[in-house]
Amino acid sequence: MNTFTKMWGIVTPAEAAAKIEEQRQSAQITEPKNLEEQAISLIGTDIYTKLIKGYTEKQWGRSCTDLPAFIIKRLPVRYTFDNNYFDDPYQGIPIGGYNGLIDGLLDGIEVRTDIDYNKDRSSYLDIARKVVYTGPIDEYFGYRLGHLEYRGLRFETERLEEVNHQGVAVMNYTDRETPYTRVIEHKHFEFGTQPVTYITREYPSEWHSGEEAYYPVNDDKNQALYKQYALLAGHERNVIFGGRLAEYKYYDMDDVIESALTVAEKEI
Repeated sequence: MNTFTKMWGIVTPAEAAAKIEEQRQSAQITEPKNLEEQAISLIGTDIYTKLIKGYTEKQWGRSCTDLPAFIIKRLPVRYTFDNNYFDDPYQGIPIGGYNGLIDGLLDGIEVRTDIDYNKDRSSYLDIARKVVYTGPIDEYFGYRLGHLEYRGLRFETERLEEVNHQGVAVMNYTDRETPYTRVIEHKHFEFGTQPVTYITREYPSEWHSGEEAYYPVNDDKNQALYKQYALLAGHERNVIFGGRLAEYKYYDMDDVIESALTVAEKEI
């Protein structure tokens, strides 16, 4: 509602809902052909232009008219003055950060790093009934059908000689002109009282083979290629493909944890 009030000068949820519906109807989009049309059909032109268009094109490196409509299934609109990004009933982070959580999960487990699983995968199948593979699915099959595309990220961290830089843990920048998508001020995650602060800027970037892949590019071309790889994966009876890279799917953290628990329950 804070956004709607600043954009339109309205003060009630009913006024905001009426404004959005007016723009949706005015657009007359019944069968969206791309992400832009899909977004406008859901939330109208003003919100799309102000909050969605620039951020999306910056993140994906493509025009919204070149991205498929199915990327956006829904765009939740909240008619409240609560500025929290998430509205989940339970929210939090591990005390002391995620390093301690991961250390606990790995306790008692043999961990090997700097290992290229795909170079000697048969040896792992000899020591385990099943293998959980979370790497790129196209790499698993030697890119025999072609390379899937991803988006990369670049992080820039800076120490600032001030107590409080932005007042919140994460600030998103939805305009196209600002090169980064968000700024993270780490001390606010655990309510730090340090006399200085550290921030990290996230810059979306083109991805090249061999670099860390962050986001699958789920356009029509890549989805069609992934489906072919998924058919090959279906024949790998002793391998479970999971996660963003192996399923070529955008996952939030809570969703991927739920997916892992569901798969584990089936296997156990």
